[in-house]
Amino acid sequence: MEIEFVGAAQTVTGSMHLVRTPHATVLLDCGLYQGRRRESFERNRHLPLPVDEIDVVVLSHAHIDHSGALPLLVKQGYDGPIYATHATRDLCAAMLRDAAYIQEADARHLNKQIARGDLESDPVEALYTEADALAAIDRFVSIPYRRAMHVAPGVTVTFYDAGHVLGSAITALDVEENGATRRVVFTGDLGRNNMPILRDPEVVSGAEMLISESTYGDRLHDPIEKMDEDLAAVIRRTYARGGKVIIPAFALERAQEIVFALKQLRADGHIPRVPVFIDSPLTAKITEIFKMHPECFDAEARALMRGHDSPFDFDGLRYVEDVEESKRLSSNDQPAVVIAASGMCEAGRVLHHLRAGIEDAKNTVLIVGFQAQHTLGRRLVERRARVKVFGVERDRRAEVVVLNGFSAHADQRDLVNFANACRERGPLRKVALVHGEPQSLRALRELMVDKHGYPDVTAPTPGQKITL
Repeated sequence: MEIEFVGAAQTVTGSMHLVRTPHATVLLDCGLYQGRRRESFERNRHLPLPVDEIDVVVLSHAHIDHSGALPLLVKQGYDGPIYATHATRDLCAAMLRDAAYIQEADARHLNKQIARGDLESDPVEALYTEADALAAIDRFVSIPYRRAMHVAPGVTVTFYDAGHVLGSAITALDVEENGATRRVVFTGDLGRNNMPILRDPEVVSGAEMLISESTYGDRLHDPIEKMDEDLAAVIRRTYARGGKVIIPAFALERAQEIVFALKQLRADGHIPRVPVFIDSPLTAKITEIFKMHPECFDAEARALMRGHDSPFDFDGLRYVEDVEESKRLSSNDQPAVVIAASGMCEAGRVLHHLRAGIEDAKNTVLIVGFQAQHTLGRRLVERRARVKVFGVERDRRAEVVVLNGFSAHADQRDLVNFANACRERGPLRKVALVHGEPQSLRALRELMVDKHGYPDVTAPTPGQKITL
């Protein structure tokens, strides 16, 4: 068995890992690469995959950096199944269509700027269309958690709850080889314990090799209890100076977590009764999908649902779907909390809010998730004095606050604890660290080898192959 690390190797985006067995080739995840616009477009358009060799795709969860290239894969000839949990399939039905819509809309917008001479660039073309997204959705096959599914000759898949986002899965891949069965475990993106809404990650037994994400492999998150305090302080401070809090948030999970936190803070009187807008049609759709999958919730969230008290709604919260209403909201300078996608500020309605509000010192841009290198979100985290929004440089006068405590990713302690728990339950021999930037990979590897005695820990480079 050979594993080739195609994407999310030495970086956090574009997750793709090929597992070649004696009988079949399995692709773990097929995500879009996110970064500099031109580089991202070229890397995504020319998928670094042998499409005609792939027999099966196994998808860990619905985030676009893990699922967003599936329409391209199908467009380029893949006609096999795409295995995922039920919730991931439902989420992708909304998210892949939305990704296609955003790409087509942004291409039209940028091409108008180019035609007017406002932007120097070659004409922009969308990576894929809604029809391509629908073709990919048609390939999905849903598997419940903890149910083994034979997906190819000599290959069985079992999903376990990763606790990262709704429907996220740790994949156990059992491969028959020379009369024996070998188990490779892929974390996808691993969640955290004791987070609101979702259940905790499950530990998987019998792993011989662990492919682990490493997004926060070099740091620890603030205590979960501190998240709400910090969020409340930002809102009170911004409200006092008459500004808006603009929150770029992933439509899946992060937006729902922020809404849940705001609901509790308002109920407890910790924040003023400032209006809250979810300016994202996709977030509204995803929130409805959440309600369809209580099997993924923890006990607290299920209890709220049983009591007909939705975790995702409260007095003063408004979901904005109409484009004209979104435009009015971005031009209105009254105090408000605005949650809009995309989470890394590379596309979507959040760009319109940033364009309108980033030069006003009354406002706050609140970053609540990881920002990949070369994205607008990362430049905001670095608090650069000038940033480009829709290709136009603007003075960044708004306050920027980073609250990593809301991250749905495991931190360094969580990642090591998960690997240790797997080692206690199986003959774990190899660990490959993916989905992390070089400093995170290096810190996590050194900790696992030097302090915890792992004999074989690698951080593969793009295209590197490991034999098990």
